Amino acid sequence: MDDMSPRLRAFLSEPIGEKDVAWVDGISRELAINLVTKGFNKAYVLLGQFLLMHKNEAEFQRWIICCCGATECEARQSSTCLKEWCSCFL
Repeated sequence: MDDMSPRLRAFLSEPIGEKDVAWVDGISRELAINLVTKGFNKAYVLLGQFLLMHKNEAEFQRWIICCCGATECEARQSSTCLKEWCSCFL
């Protein structure tokens, strides 16, 4: 927990609610735009995709790289963020 980024810590501090997808740790402005154009405008919608993939981080990372243009770093950070959120709230 000590090596947690401030952005990840903020995301995990409360339920997702209606947060925009850009709140997810690892989602850059450019990636957020790509996600929004594909219908992933809210963090809970992206979480839904993660859950549809049975919380499989590798599968989610491949998907967000191939389908949404994420970098490997963005994919890794965002999947970790969603996994950690699930651990805290599900």
